[in-house]
Amino acid sequence: MYGLINRAIKDFVIERAGEPAWKRVHLDAGVQEDEFVAMESYSDASTYALIGSASRLLDVPQEEILKEFGRKWITYTADRGYGELMDGWGLDVGSFLDNLNQMHARLKLAMPKLEPPQFEVFERGENSLILRYWSDRPGLSPMVIGLLEGLGQRFGTPVNVELRSARSVEQDHDEFFVTWQTAAPGST
Repeated sequence: MYGLINRAIKDFVIERAGEPAWKRVHLDAGVQEDEFVAMESYSDASTYALIGSASRLLDVPQEEILKEFGRKWITYTADRGYGELMDGWGLDVGSFLDNLNQMHARLKLAMPKLEPPQFEVFERGENSLILRYWSDRPGLSPMVIGLLEGLGQRFGTPVNVELRSARSVEQDHDEFFVTWQTAAPGST
């Protein structure tokens, strides 16, 4: 994963528990780096180790850490120069999700080692859809829930997410039922 993700984990831990907690987390995780270069690729194992360590040392279930981190990721990346890019891929939750794979393809031009997940919008309603999610990285569906909720915050509309079915031996993807309210005019 790219350093931008590990930087966001670091900021998340510091915001939640302070700089000393971050020192404990990264040392407990066995990750030598205290700072991460945003556009440099790091091993997935180090990112998972940071999440696991944060869960243990902050005494918060890993699923909740991932969900909170997902919500934070939306504002974190927007504040780090990706907000305009995000604005170009949708004016509301539904249109943004319709274009998510295209946005990831564009990001891959700047980040050649990027291995983004794949999404498919399925059975779209006026304020609802089923979202299918494929990733080579296991265990990140709580983060996807947080990301979707964070998108709702970004677009000024509450989003509800229900994990309908999880990846398994029989199914190669997670499936979410996503609903949202129509945003008030001028709220984005």
